[in-house]
Amino acid sequence: HAQAAAGVGGVIKMVMAMRHGVLPRTLHVDEPSPHVDWSSGGVSLLTEAREWPETDGRPRRAGVSSFGVSGTNAHVVLVHVHVPADDIGAVDAVEGAVEGGPVVWALSARSAEALRAQAARLAAFVDGAPELRPLDVGWSLATTRAALDRRAVVVGRSRADFLDQLRDLSPSAAPGGVLRTAGRMVLVFPGQGSQWVGMAVDLLGASPVFAGRMAECERALSAHVDWSLTGVLGDEAALGRVDVVQPVLWAVMVSLAALWESLGVVPGAVIG
Repeated sequence: HAQAAAGVGGVIKMVMAMRHGVLPRTLHVDEPSPHVDWSSGGVSLLTEAREWPETDGRPRRAGVSSFGVSGTNAHVVLVHVHVPADDIGAVDAVEGAVEGGPVVWALSARSAEALRAQAARLAAFVDGAPELRPLDVGWSLATTRAALDRRAVVVGRSRADFLDQLRDLSPSAAPGGVLRTAGRMVLVFPGQGSQWVGMAVDLLGASPVFAGRMAECERALSAHVDWSLTGVLGDEAALGRVDVVQPVLWAVMVSLAALWESLGVVPGAVIG
């Protein structure tokens, strides 16, 4: 069963039909049913693909129905929208901003054995499909798969990173860099010297949770300092001052902790 994707196949098919201006052939039909009077209306089966032109400037419209075995019925009305070239460029720019960054692949299964087997299957699949982007695989694993009891996560930037880690999880792998035991997690705040010019700037734009907690820290600090927390993140001279870098590091760490908590990673303790 397609789980979360059940019924969306027809929607995807119709969106592509609108995009290309083609009415697809009706599947699994060789000839019209004799139990329907096809001559009394304007409805007919498509025995072959047909051009779908726009009429008098009006957009293409279509209805897509999905009927569940339990009696659930859904009907979606789709309207063709022309996407301006500028918008397509904006989407490409956003994808380019995250491409190459760290990506999380989440796996789950009902048992440890099934989890290891799934890791092996995924490794074999990815190894045989070099055109797959790590970002797309991570998105699909997170949004289209059920979250079962036994779970594993691998983090990487390249296909090689993920293949190595998936093979470490597989049944035949020798123990490697895999954390298998459960326990309390501790967050350690680093001291001075861990900073760099521009740290946290990308995350401010990518994570509303991180940005919100940084804003709270900035308001709390504003009564005691004459500089802006977010303003000094890219200022090399300012970050060289002890009275600046110490509260900046503290604010970044507090905001990172808030981000982890928003993702369900709650520490047992925080030190540093």
